[in-house]
Amino acid sequence: MLSEKPKTKTNYLNILPVTRSRKEAREAYDKISKFYDCTEGIFEKKYINMALEQLYIKEGEVVLEIGFGTGNALIKIAEYVGRSGFVYGIDISPKMVEITNRKIKNRALSDRIKLTCGDAIRLPYPYKKFDVVFLSFTLELFDTPEIPKILKEVRRVLKPDGRLGIVSLSKDNGKSLFLRLYEWAHKKFPKYIDCRPIFVAYSLENAGFEISYKNKAKIFLTPLEIVIGINKSGTSY
Repeated sequence: MLSEKPKTKTNYLNILPVTRSRKEAREAYDKISKFYDCTEGIFEKKYINMALEQLYIKEGEVVLEIGFGTGNALIKIAEYVGRSGFVYGIDISPKMVEITNRKIKNRALSDRIKLTCGDAIRLPYPYKKFDVVFLSFTLELFDTPEIPKILKEVRRVLKPDGRLGIVSLSKDNGKSLFLRLYEWAHKKFPKYIDCRPIFVAYSLENAGFEISYKNKAKIFLTPLEIVIGINKSGTSY
């Protein structure tokens, strides 16, 4: 399945930058962590579940979630893999890690989930460890030059033919009036509207993934992509 590519390289490079620092991002997500489930979490759940269904996570698999937030998807993944599988999560926000750890303990899932507070640009995991890697509303938080680096790291830790699931705001429909308004708001208020639309499937293909599934949707009138990529064996990273 081929993705809709930007019409020119210039269009691809016109993805808006992310100017907020890691420190500012960490502080912002620490502040909203207590309210996240009541705000963004509610509206993102539908699309996260759609992506998880397409990943076909099986019992016994080892899965990584990057940017797990308050851990709702992480817990669902832990139920999929069962006692014979294992789930790892990495997030930049110490408060998100703290909240998620409480949820894990309350559900008696500590034996199959391990959390790390860290930066996805350098994943602290060995080569070919994971069957599945999942990111929801996370990839678009990284600055444009960092996206290929993140995907290279994902390929490094994925097993051959491992699956990558992405849910992200999408720039595929670049002519949308609401999309242009959203991008204007991102430029005016980058500390508060931190994410911006990106070319999701195209970015995965450029990183060496084979697209096995792609679906478009909208969240608050903003275009969204749900993409599954396969880490085909024999390709370099």
